[in-house]
Amino acid sequence: MKNSVFSQKIYSFLLAAYRWYLQTPERSLDEAYDAALKIQEIEDKHFNGNKIDIDSAMYSNSVMDYFESDLNKLLKIARMRLTEFRGSRWFLNEENQKAAQKAGIEYLNPSLVLEKLNFIDQVISKYTTSSDKTPSKALVVQPPNLPVNSVTSDEKSLLVNTPPLPPKIPNQDLKNKPKVKSKTDTMGVLPRSILSTISRLQVELDPNSEEEVIQSFRQTQKRTIISIRFILLLIIIPLLTHQIAKAFVVGPIIDRFRSTQEMQIFINSEMEEEALVELQRFEEKLKFENLIIKAPPLLPEQIETEMKNKAKEIAEEFRHESSGAIKNVFADMFSVVAFIWLLLVSKPSIAVVKVFFDNIVYGLSDSAKAFIIILFTDIFVGFHSPHGWEVLLEGVSRHWGLPANRDFIFLFIATFPVILDTIFKYWIFRYLNRISPSAVATYRNMNE
Repeated sequence: MKNSVFSQKIYSFLLAAYRWYLQTPERSLDEAYDAALKIQEIEDKHFNGNKIDIDSAMYSNSVMDYFESDLNKLLKIARMRLTEFRGSRWFLNEENQKAAQKAGIEYLNPSLVLEKLNFIDQVISKYTTSSDKTPSKALVVQPPNLPVNSVTSDEKSLLVNTPPLPPKIPNQDLKNKPKVKSKTDTMGVLPRSILSTISRLQVELDPNSEEEVIQSFRQTQKRTIISIRFILLLIIIPLLTHQIAKAFVVGPIIDRFRSTQEMQIFINSEMEEEALVELQRFEEKLKFENLIIKAPPLLPEQIETEMKNKAKEIAEEFRHESSGAIKNVFADMFSVVAFIWLLLVSKPSIAVVKVFFDNIVYGLSDSAKAFIIILFTDIFVGFHSPHGWEVLLEGVSRHWGLPANRDFIFLFIATFPVILDTIFKYWIFRYLNRISPSAVATYRNMNE
């Protein structure tokens, strides 16, 4: 009896070991895929979907040590499990697969296996030795699905293709969070400052370091030229489009329809009131000048003649202003279309400009960041900002020939700056507090 019980235990143990052996490919692939998902999660949450750059200035040295430790651990797990997957697949033959099917073990779908392997390779390939040789700060991530003709030769040297989005794998939890490590897990044998000093000495003694510095400077110079050129195009092209459309396209059409004298002079009541005030002031000015020079008083016929001439002049002036307001509406439409078209065909340049501004912002000191934040908040959402919004809205209304509705202006001032202030405070709390906590502390001290 004892021998039979012992033999059953041995048989169950061997069966469990055999089942574990048959499930090795699937288990290894799943562990490698989970490690790749965790790497991508760190990229999406903390590096805006880009590669985890150890030399990035977005975070402090302690935070980058934490990310570097997690990255090395996850890369090691993914590569080891891929090696285990290949080895176990090589040892499994048709007999083992038939035995696995008899034991109730189902293998993954081949298409699913290929999708997982493709995703793992895409994530790991960004951290190979060949890709690490290129300075990460001098590169710009190119958005996917860009037309080839829209990328210039200078932009190609600054852009790096990003891998496509990971395939959707059923029955997989994409929200697996990496385990939080303690500070002792990221501490090395020697202090980081000593290791960084040794690395700096190695770079200075490297004979190829001068070429790398020159190459990095050239890439930065190209990025600056492309960014400034694109910003100027964003300003010049809409303005030129507005002037050309107003002078050669919209202008002749509007002038043709408004050439008759019977056409309405004023397009809103505000213009009419302004014209009446100007005519009244002209009449008072005539009487005042007549009294000063002690000349014989003007006859009623003379006053009426002068008033009639002035009224015709004012009418012609406001007719021209009304036509100009109508032209501005259609010309602004052309400008908006040109601006949107420029954005759609210049996606690589937009990516270059984004990195250009990121480098500028991250290069500022904490006090400079706090100064710029306070300056913009006081201008747009500060105590004196309602007066600026009022002038801006009245100017826009006059540009389009619309009456300045005081109720709408006051309602806009009472709501829009408040919404801007809320969004800005959320941005400071959500993003700036994570990227640069010292800048937030400086901002609070200066604001108090």
